[in-house]
Amino acid sequence: MAVIASLHHLQPLSSFSSPPSPSSSKPLYLKFQTSHRENLRHLSSLGIVPQNPRLAPPANDLSVILSAVNLLKSKGISDEDFPRLVFLCPQLFSPTFDISKLDPVFDFLTGELGASAEESRGLIVNCPNILFSDVEYCLRPTLVYLKELGVRNLNRASKTNAHVLNTRVEKLRAKMRFLKSIGFEHEEAARVCGRIPAIFGYSVEDNLRPKFEFLVYDMERELEELKKFPQYFAFSLGKRIRPRHWHLKKKKVRVSLSRMLMWGDQKFYSKWKP
Repeated sequence: MAVIASLHHLQPLSSFSSPPSPSSSKPLYLKFQTSHRENLRHLSSLGIVPQNPRLAPPANDLSVILSAVNLLKSKGISDEDFPRLVFLCPQLFSPTFDISKLDPVFDFLTGELGASAEESRGLIVNCPNILFSDVEYCLRPTLVYLKELGVRNLNRASKTNAHVLNTRVEKLRAKMRFLKSIGFEHEEAARVCGRIPAIFGYSVEDNLRPKFEFLVYDMERELEELKKFPQYFAFSLGKRIRPRHWHLKKKKVRVSLSRMLMWGDQKFYSKWKP
């Protein structure tokens, strides 16, 4: 098309009844080069190819990369999203990657999950690796399991939703097993996961168990308090739970978990001044 456009542009300047002279063929070459440079400049602005033309991929590879970019844009990905995708999933823009492999994931997001184009974009940007998840063995079973637990609004474009959807069922079940092991009934554990789906992203051994042990052994709290305020697990042990507990203990004050943790620092420490 670039060549046709250039011929059309040159038609008034020369006759096509005789072979073109070197000078008349030169603009054709420049037109092609300009188009190539524009593509490189655009891909460079997206962070996909180096700014130095000498380090750019060959023309054949460039067309494959452009096809990938165009497909992602057709699915709602904006120019501002590409640097993040390039950084976290550079294989998306490899000339050997078959971009059509992403179609089942896009179909799942809009069809089974019921996400709008903007919601799908948000989920992908929050967790680009979801594009490489297997629909049959990961995404679909996970969605079914989460719905059974009562987790709702998974189509919303939050970081939690994106990462939870991209988690295999067995890892989700591990969190349920932990909650039941510390005294929650199955229905109670399911409600906790439904209310706080971020819990699925916490490590049992590095996060949940240390928080529970601190609650029981250091804070000397009962399981019933945790059942009333399971949001306890969402707070940082080192930055919120421990310092506030020891602060209140020095003051010989005991308050509910929600009151201890939900208040902002200014309100909390002005109420119980050091």
